[in-house]
Amino acid sequence: MIAIIGGGPGGLTLARVLHVHGIEAVVYERDASRDARDQGSMLDLHTDTGQAALRAAGLEQEFLRAARREGQDMRMFDYTGALLLQEDTPDDAPMARPEIDRADLRDLLLRSLPSDAVRWGSSFQHAEGRTLHFADGSTATCDLLVGADGANSRVRSLLTDVQPEFTGSVSFLSAIHDAERTQPALAAMVGRGNFWAFGPELRLAAQRNGNGTITVGVSLQGPPDLELPAADQLLDGWAPEFRQLLAACDEPFVARPQYVLPVGLTWPRRPGVTLLGDAAHLMPPVGEGANHAMLDAAELARAVAAHPGDLEAALDEYEPAMLSRAAATARRSAAAADLLTGPDAGEKVLRFFTREPAD
Repeated sequence: MIAIIGGGPGGLTLARVLHVHGIEAVVYERDASRDARDQGSMLDLHTDTGQAALRAAGLEQEFLRAARREGQDMRMFDYTGALLLQEDTPDDAPMARPEIDRADLRDLLLRSLPSDAVRWGSSFQHAEGRTLHFADGSTATCDLLVGADGANSRVRSLLTDVQPEFTGSVSFLSAIHDAERTQPALAAMVGRGNFWAFGPELRLAAQRNGNGTITVGVSLQGPPDLELPAADQLLDGWAPEFRQLLAACDEPFVARPQYVLPVGLTWPRRPGVTLLGDAAHLMPPVGEGANHAMLDAAELARAVAAHPGDLEAALDEYEPAMLSRAAATARRSAAAADLLTGPDAGEKVLRFFTREPAD
C-alpha cells in the first residue's frame, strides 16, 4: 500500500493517477473533514505542469469546465493610481494559465477518488520503519511513504535535516466577500483576474475568486514576526482607492512569512520514502508550487505503474528527474521573486511583461 501524507493538490493528484492505474493508495490528511477550513484563493494551472497532471488523471475536461479563462486578466498600477498595464483575456483565448478556486480543484480531485481513499483527521507524527504513527495514537503500515505535506513537512525529516529558510518577505492576507454586491467600485477596479499595485516599500495585490470573493494581500520586507501597520500609516502617500481596498476587507489579515528550501536540494535515497511538491522543493510563491506538486505526483504515479512490484526502481526513476526539474524551476522562481522586491519592483515587473519576445 502507498501512504500519502497530505491532501493538497499534489497528494490528491498522486492518489488519483495511481487509482487510474489500479494501484492502491491512501491519503492521510490532518484536516478533520473536507470542509474543515477555507482552501484559500485561486491557482493558475499551466498547460505543461498542472494541466498535464490533470490529463494524466483523466480530469482535463472537468478542469476546463470549472476553470476561469478570464482569471488570466491582469491589471497593474503604481501607488499614485496610475495604470501601468492592463491585459484583458479574449473570450476565445487559449486556456494557457486559467484560474481555478483551490476549493473547486480539491472537490474535483476528491470526487474522482473512492470514498475511503482519504483518511481525514490523520495528523502524521513520525515513522518507525514501515509503520506510521498519527497524533490520535493510531498506526498504519505501508510499502511506500510519500510526503506531500507541504512547507513544514514532517516526512522530509526522514530524508534530510535541511529546513526552509526565511526569505525576508511577509505577506498579509485577507478578503472581501460578495464583492460585487458589497463593494462594486472596488470590484470594478480589481477586475476579473489579478491586480497589483506597487509602491516604494510594499506591494498590494488582489485577485477575483470564482465565488465572488476578492482576496487581498500586502507584501512587506521585514522579520518573520512583522506586524501589519494600520492602513493610513502603511499606505501613506498612496491613492485613496488603495486604502479603501484594505479598509473593505471583512476578515482579519493573516501573516504568512515566506520560506524557501535551498535551490537544488537533494538527499540520499532512502528505501520506501520520497517527497513531492513543497515538501521536496519549497519555492517562492510566484505560481509554480502547486503546478509542480501536481506534475511531481503524475510522474511518480507513472513511475510506480511502469515498475509493478518494484517500488525502488520507480523511485530511482522518479527522484533524479523530479529534483533536476525542480532545481531549474526554483532558479526561475527566485529570479521572479527578485523582480517583486525593491523600490523599483513595479518598473522591473512592467519591463518583464512588456519586453519584446526573442527572435
